[in-house]
Amino acid sequence: MVRGGPAVQVGVVLVTVLGLWVGARLLVDSVVRLARRAGLSDLVIGLTVVAVGPSTPELVVTTDAAVKGLGDIAVGNVVGSNIYNLAFVLGVVSLVRVVPIERSLVHRDGLALVASTLLGGAVLFDLAVSRFEGTLLIGLFVAYTAYLLRTGSDSADPEPPPGSTTNGPDSPPPGVDTSRTERVAFPGRDLVLLVAGLAVVLASGDLMVGAASELARGAGVSEWVIGGTVVAAGTSTPEFAVSLVAVRRGRLGVSVGNVVGSNVFNMLGVMGLAAAVHPLSVGGAALENVAWLTVVAVAMVAALWTGRQLSRPEGGLFAGSELARWALGLLGMLG
Repeated sequence: MVRGGPAVQVGVVLVTVLGLWVGARLLVDSVVRLARRAGLSDLVIGLTVVAVGPSTPELVVTTDAAVKGLGDIAVGNVVGSNIYNLAFVLGVVSLVRVVPIERSLVHRDGLALVASTLLGGAVLFDLAVSRFEGTLLIGLFVAYTAYLLRTGSDSADPEPPPGSTTNGPDSPPPGVDTSRTERVAFPGRDLVLLVAGLAVVLASGDLMVGAASELARGAGVSEWVIGGTVVAAGTSTPEFAVSLVAVRRGRLGVSVGNVVGSNVFNMLGVMGLAAAVHPLSVGGAALENVAWLTVVAVAMVAALWTGRQLSRPEGGLFAGSELARWALGLLGMLG
């Protein structure tokens, strides 16, 4: 653990955000190429590696915090990341470009998003997540993933508009750009990059949890505030990057599907695994934040359900709500 004042810990958090982003990119790129060489289809890769890969930082940070007995940071990271993904990431994406949504994503994945959020709230109602509950959440995520793989053809991304950059037959699945790591060529490249990416994510996640804990103590605020804001935004960096790249390439469905899939994985897979490794206990602030997450999730799905698109005014409202949440958190840290 790095010792020092709040300024030092903030610096460590910022450096680890970069480490998480770089490590996650190396990890996803290498796994995508290995999966394709193993004969897996782009559909399978898109519904597994591409959906889960950007959430690797959340998985590492949450599990690391759970092992250290920092339940507020562990669960705060999951809940805060999900709020940030829905409100800020999708809000900013819609400000860049109005996002039309496939019917299957709204009806199937939107319902899964709301259901997983409500289930997470029910599990956290007693301010604890037991090993049994964690194992149950993992089982539900596995079942959901199996269902997606069986019905995946229904969620194909709509054709990109003329003039946009698309994926050729030899390109990676939508939402993944492996061109930068393709430039590096040596025997066993992808295995080395996979191990390196995993090591960077693990090291960065461990440092981030330590710095966040020290920052909370130094600033005199709860670990939940730090976990639900600074740590949550830092671990959501890959989702933000994937969504912006997808919009730039005209793969609009990917930008939303990436966030929805990551949120379901965070609530079921990430929190479930963390609790299975070490039972979690949280403070009363968890219920307030899960309630707000539920409001945001229901409002987002309702907005998509009614118009099958996220308009700029709607995106602005969602992004503004997250900025307001951050302002309240900052006031709490300064006060």
